[in-house]
Amino acid sequence: MAINKWMKAALKALTYSEPDLKKNYKLYRAVNNVVVTPVKGIYKMNDYKIRLRGAEIPVRIFTPKERTSDEAFLFFHGGGWVTGNIDSYTKPCASLANATGRRVLSVDYRLAPEHPFPCGLNDCYQAARTIFKNSGAFELEKKDIILMGDSAGGNLAACVSLLARNRGDFAVKRQILLYPATGNDHSDDSEFLSVRRFGKEYLLTSKRIRDYIDLYLPDKHDLNNPYFAPLLAEDLTRQPQTMIITAEYDPLRDEGEAYGKKLREQGNQVVIHRMKDALHGFFTLPQRFVHVKKTYQMIEDFLLEEKE
Repeated sequence: MAINKWMKAALKALTYSEPDLKKNYKLYRAVNNVVVTPVKGIYKMNDYKIRLRGAEIPVRIFTPKERTSDEAFLFFHGGGWVTGNIDSYTKPCASLANATGRRVLSVDYRLAPEHPFPCGLNDCYQAARTIFKNSGAFELEKKDIILMGDSAGGNLAACVSLLARNRGDFAVKRQILLYPATGNDHSDDSEFLSVRRFGKEYLLTSKRIRDYIDLYLPDKHDLNNPYFAPLLAEDLTRQPQTMIITAEYDPLRDEGEAYGKKLREQGNQVVIHRMKDALHGFFTLPQRFVHVKKTYQMIEDFLLEEKE
């Protein structure tokens, strides 16, 4: 359904009624952590911890009731690197597992500002490295591990893939990035039309994106770091087969699509879909919503095509 004038008015009211993020990020976390328990019986859930020097990284493993594939998603949640966790993403991950017949391994990386860049990225990388290196312990083959994330999680997935190639620790075959953050310019004068056109009245504002980044990046020199903004990476060769899904009314839309085009220009296999009439964050809606159903079908088509 297109956004009519009544819906746009409601979005505008919701956008301007939000509390200041930088002063109230703990409030945002509390709201995000209100968990709606998924329907029982459709999946099995196990918690696992990857122990590193000085830290433990929780991983929640969702197994669908009807498992139809040996593949599994290694999932990094969204929330601007500041909010969200495996509890607030239990329902989307359980629904993803159930809808696709594949297991989901959801990583609970540490959040900014208490743990700023590159802490969250390092947690995701170390979790991925451990799972790839010990894939047999997770009843997986390396080729069947698919990196996936939404928003800031899409950013982290892209950066883990880039880091994995540069370090040579493991090889990522496929990645799925949902409305990822890939750039570093979310100002009113941004080069990206979507930032200028949809950055004020469509729930996720350009100001809130900048606030998230301020909390995540205390050192502003890191704005140009490709492990924060992978769109800035000069060398994007030897990256995974990639599917990027963006949202039509999302300020991050154009940078996500630009990243996909740059990957393609440097020789990678890339599929880019723009979800019509969608807002940022649509993947976390209940499974009955049309955009969520379409996403599951796009994922299935992408994974089947890559096998052929």
